[in-house]
Amino acid sequence: MELYFKLTLSYQDFLPYYQGLADKVEVRERQGRILWINGRHFRRFLTENGIHGQFKLVLDDKGQFVSLERL
Repeated sequence: MELYFKLTLSYQDFLPYYQGLADKVEVRERQGRILWINGRHFRRFLTENGIHGQFKLVLDDKGQFVSLERL
């Protein structure tokens, strides 16, 4: 299953996830469903400006994480 969403988080807003103080990032995918994605999956996208962009989340048949990529 592929799910698409936009995420805009400042560097400061993402710090609790990066530091492990917060766990799940809440996003709304294009179809309107709310998703909770573990913050560790976003760490590689963090820049000094935060995290900005369109993303694709891939889940397996059981709804488990497979991959996350910025489009």
